[in-house]
Amino acid sequence: MSKITAIEFQKKNKDRVNLYVDDEYLLSLYAELIYKYNLEKGQEVDKDKLVEILKVDEYEKAKNKALQSITRTEKSEKKMREKLLKDFDEDIVEEVIEFLKKYSLVDDERFADRIVANDVNFKKVGKNKIKQNLYSKGIGREYIESAISEIDRDKELENAIYLAKKKISKIKSTDERTIKNKLYQHLAYKGFDYDTINSAIRRVLEGED
Repeated sequence: MSKITAIEFQKKNKDRVNLYVDDEYLLSLYAELIYKYNLEKGQEVDKDKLVEILKVDEYEKAKNKALQSITRTEKSEKKMREKLLKDFDEDIVEEVIEFLKKYSLVDDERFADRIVANDVNFKKVGKNKIKQNLYSKGIGREYIESAISEIDRDKELENAIYLAKKKISKIKSTDERTIKNKLYQHLAYKGFDYDTINSAIRRVLEGED
């Protein structure tokens, strides 16, 4: 059986320690695990226990990476999984994902609703653009469809009219067909559907709003 011959705190990261077994460096791990497993110099340890400790350490590293990532920007379950799989084994990643979901640190439904609210109220874009944004964030199809279905049609038309008015003020041509084409292209790019675009253009050109 092997023996722990030294436990040294790392100079650049005081949260981690280097573990030496039989006078040779074996691995580094979080300092809290030293106390959790009651490890100390001179203690004999078997291979199975070291493997167990190493797995727990990997889980803690993956969890901390996920938490640090979330503090910077919210992520979908898919994007978080992809990020973690670059550095950790699948079984470790799935454990972390379950932890994040348990404490609502990753919540695709909430994330989708938040994106929709921001895109509708501030970016003022249409459903198609919002759907593209949700897909790009890796949000699941069921949450996308649910969030999109909650968008108020009147609010979407109001946004299309707002953007059409902004655009028309920059169009130099006085030809009605040219104006309509430019407005249509602009609103289509902003993600509005055919009916919403036509209604918005008609109201703006006829001065109804």
